[in-house]
Amino acid sequence: MKKDDKLLLSNHLCFAIYAASREMIKLYHPLLKELGITYPQYLVLLVLWEKEKISVKGLGEELYLDSGTLTPVLKRLEERGLIIRERSKEDERSVIITLTTEGNEFKEKVTLIPNAVFDKTGCNEEEIKSYNKEIRNLLNMLTTEQ
Repeated sequence: MKKDDKLLLSNHLCFAIYAASREMIKLYHPLLKELGITYPQYLVLLVLWEKEKISVKGLGEELYLDSGTLTPVLKRLEERGLIIRERSKEDERSVIITLTTEGNEFKEKVTLIPNAVFDKTGCNEEEIKSYNKEIRNLLNMLTTEQ
């Protein structure tokens, strides 16, 4: 690679990931809008359906988001009646997030979203798994302390 080739946009992995991420989120947007939630709210719900309850700190670690970004998302989900935020009885500094009954029932409304999005990508299941594995490997390399 020539010295100036490193400055070509087409050679920047970060841009390819950024642009692909934006396009992927665009696929989710109309599906989630129909349900009245945003993509970040959807991600929070996915974690909670998997874990049932989690601290704000733990949620931030799962989603690679800081509490300043999460707080407004959680506030809106709480206003919708999908989650409850409570101070931990063991550690008052920690806030625990749990699903409400409505939050658990909301899962039924989103079950078709992943397949609808995958269908729109034109990728088959094996390709999706392969991309996911490779991107997660890259994410792990970027977040592992050297």
